[in-house]
Amino acid sequence: MTAPLSADGSAPADVAEGMFWPTSRRLVGLLRPFRLQMAAAIAATCGFAGLNVAAPKYLGDATDVVVDGVLEGALNEQRLGGLLAAVALMYVGASLFNWVQGSLTAGSVHGLMYRLRASVEDKLHRLPSTYFQEQSRGDVLSRATNDIDNISQALNQVLTQLIMSVLMLCGALAMMLWISPLLAVLALVSIPLSMVITMLVARSSQAQFARQWTETGELNAHVEEFVTGHEVIKAFGHQEQAAAAFAASNDRLARASAKAQYSSGVVQPLMVLVANLNYIAVAVVGALQVTVGAMTIGGIQAFIQFSRLFTQPVGQIGGMLNVIQSCVASAGRVFTLLDAEEIPAEPGGARSAAEAGGRIVFEDVTFGYTATVPVVRNLSFAVDPGRTVAIVGHTGAGKTTVVNLLMRFYEVDSGRITMGGIDIAAMPRDALRAGFGVVLQDAWLFAGTIRENIEYGRPGATDAEIVAAAEASHVDHFVRSLPAGYDTMLDNGGDPLSHGQRQLITIARAQLAGRGVLILDEATSSVDSRTEVLIRQAMQRLREGKTSFVIAHRLSTIRDADLILVMDHGRIAEQGTHRSLLAINGHYTRLYNAQFAGRAGRPGALEAGI
Repeated sequence: MTAPLSADGSAPADVAEGMFWPTSRRLVGLLRPFRLQMAAAIAATCGFAGLNVAAPKYLGDATDVVVDGVLEGALNEQRLGGLLAAVALMYVGASLFNWVQGSLTAGSVHGLMYRLRASVEDKLHRLPSTYFQEQSRGDVLSRATNDIDNISQALNQVLTQLIMSVLMLCGALAMMLWISPLLAVLALVSIPLSMVITMLVARSSQAQFARQWTETGELNAHVEEFVTGHEVIKAFGHQEQAAAAFAASNDRLARASAKAQYSSGVVQPLMVLVANLNYIAVAVVGALQVTVGAMTIGGIQAFIQFSRLFTQPVGQIGGMLNVIQSCVASAGRVFTLLDAEEIPAEPGGARSAAEAGGRIVFEDVTFGYTATVPVVRNLSFAVDPGRTVAIVGHTGAGKTTVVNLLMRFYEVDSGRITMGGIDIAAMPRDALRAGFGVVLQDAWLFAGTIRENIEYGRPGATDAEIVAAAEASHVDHFVRSLPAGYDTMLDNGGDPLSHGQRQLITIARAQLAGRGVLILDEATSSVDSRTEVLIRQAMQRLREGKTSFVIAHRLSTIRDADLILVMDHGRIAEQGTHRSLLAINGHYTRLYNAQFAGRAGRPGALEAGI
């Protein structure tokens, strides 16, 4: 996978004031792998600037030839034609250099953006689960898409214009000093004034552009939330509240954007004003120089053109201020993501879960999402290979946390978990998770065919293996009733299938994966009774010969479990089989009574295991 583009070990780059230059240097430093292309682009820009700067001098000489011809009554047509032809060739050559420079710069920027997107994607895989709990999904998506697109557009514009403007500025200044040092000094008066204007505006606009892109991320988070929950919003009649929340976020973004654009947008008009005042001064003093014979008409014409070439880049640099500020603000947000704390480095040389196999043991495990509030406490139990353990309890009792710790989505605070006598903390996470098959309450299906979604469990599986897994999971019969069969396209998380059908496909996926340890998390909590029966049968086939962890609210699905753990406030309140727990008449019995109250009222119903 592509290494992250963080670079120089600097502190996390944020978009706050004071981080403009460190963030800018870091962003430019990312172009280092493309230094040859950028060097060639700069060389082409030098050619473009040199020809554009030389052309006005030749035009001035051509003007002098015409003036001399009028005054002397004999026009030197050969010299005039040669000068005009040279000017034409210069402009043609300048256009070619400009095209080369643009192509090379665009290629370098596209390469940089490719690497930056790959780095963000790679970073997302290395971030801990807590990061995504603390950050809104919309803001994370905005950093990975909108901010990177903004950087790409800004760099294409800035790298092309900035280098060209600087070279044109230097070339025009050199030619002005050659033609008339007096007028050149007069033109230089505009530089300090332009710099002061740029610095003052830059200082005030940095925070505004940072705010603009932060508000963009928050607006994306609102949109993502509304799209995901649009059915709930409509069901409860909260369209007006949702629209009001969106309008408020949109208003904040509009105000932040307006302030950013206004504060940076005043630069160019002020630069144009300074340039026009400078042009007037040059024209008046230049005319006086001509009248006293210190300059020719062609010379003053060339100088005025050079003064335009000189002031135009100054205005362009000022006009690029808003683009640069916006780019650096976006870069700061992306660098903050790239610098976020990662999952600790993996240990090496340990066996994977599939290799370890054997008994799974929780030894006095304690864990909390915060240091002061443990979610599970002093958890100890063991599961032999091929056995099924069910975890039940009220909402928030710590059931899902147990399997999250087993798969190392979180690290235990104390105690340890072993597989085959090996501490799972000594196993690489990817190798550990390669031994697990997972069926979650939320049936996650991606946009693709039913065949591709099942094959996700074991890429490269044959059609016969896919169909066999589907048959074992009660998927084949309803898939074959669809017009496109296994090639039916799924969108929006599984449309047009029902929730139960989606859940069966996830079971088929796990069946195809054939992994030794299964995690079944609330797999039947949101389906009807008939579908529940199908899912139970599919899960029974799926669990054959495998070590299984089943989290369920519906106790009817786990009566045949080898071990049932009853969780209560992060502890194991009771453990045993279905019948032994009923005999205790404790927590499990109360849970069971709550679910089967209608039948539990009959004498002997619980004891019979109904």
